[in-house]
Amino acid sequence: MDSNYQQIEQDYQKLIEELSDPDVVSDLERFDYLSKRKSQLELIMKNKTVVEEIERQINENESIISAKEDNELLSLVSEEQNLLRERKRKLRTGLEDLFKKLDEFKKSSSKKTAAIIEIRAGVGGEEAALFAENLFQMYSGFARSQDWQTTVLDSSTTGIGGIKEIIFELKPSFKRRDNSDVFNLIRHEAGVHRVQRIPDTEKSGRVHTSTATIAVLMKPKEIEDLKIKQSDIKVDFFNASGPGGQNVNKRKTAVRVTHIPSGIIIVSRTERNQLQNKESALAILAAKILEQQKTSEETSVSGSRNAQIGQAKRSEKIRTYNFPQDRVTDHRIKKSWHHLEEILKGKLDPIINELQKGL
Repeated sequence: MDSNYQQIEQDYQKLIEELSDPDVVSDLERFDYLSKRKSQLELIMKNKTVVEEIERQINENESIISAKEDNELLSLVSEEQNLLRERKRKLRTGLEDLFKKLDEFKKSSSKKTAAIIEIRAGVGGEEAALFAENLFQMYSGFARSQDWQTTVLDSSTTGIGGIKEIIFELKPSFKRRDNSDVFNLIRHEAGVHRVQRIPDTEKSGRVHTSTATIAVLMKPKEIEDLKIKQSDIKVDFFNASGPGGQNVNKRKTAVRVTHIPSGIIIVSRTERNQLQNKESALAILAAKILEQQKTSEETSVSGSRNAQIGQAKRSEKIRTYNFPQDRVTDHRIKKSWHHLEEILKGKLDPIINELQKGL
């Protein structure tokens, strides 16, 4: 257990340093986690100090008992020894419980995962782009109901309010612990989503079918954990295009990050400064590299056939949104739900819950 105490003291010093970092102070979720862990470590260290003091008293009493000089004192010391040993036993048992709670706290915190979602308009032209916008609003609404934070990392829009492509992060809130594993709750949304409805521009009343594809990536907790070498990354800056005024087009705020070994290229242009766009691009890159590594591991463990099945799942039609029948159908679990408009506003709980049980 002594080695555990040494590690506790080292961790405590690191926590003190981290809690003094202005970036950590401004990150409420991280600050909340570190503060709670600091309190746990302080309680362990305090109890350890008490145990050490009791051990010192026991050793002193042993010296008195060994001397055998005063019978009356010997009787008092012997009685005190029994009390001290019992108190030490209870404290050490309590310390073991504190170590277990600390371990459980670490494990529960490790279950907190953020997700990066990509929505791309598929078949259907402008109608597909409008459907992609509907899907983004649906996930944004669901995120609000879960107290998750939504951050747009990159987007490309059309002139009539549609979305060609959008990449955004869903991050768990420090307020709630019951739904902090965002990736596992949302991962079954990956695949091809299909919409059947009459577009506003359709005069004959004919139902059109359009699609949008969704990818759900786990965001690594720390980009450093992936050991991405700086020498493997090429960063280019260029002029952003689109709405935002003359400032957007005059300054090179858009960022292109290329991961040379894998050939992955990420572009981010949503924010008005290079640093924020670069951070967004690196976050997307890290998620894509993590996904690539997971796919590679699946291939090596399960064989090429299972890997091909996994790739097919990412491209198969998983859900249909049928407006004329006011119905959403998930084809994987063969279940349907009505009140489509409410679902597109973010009322996804029934679908998410069924997917968690059925897949």
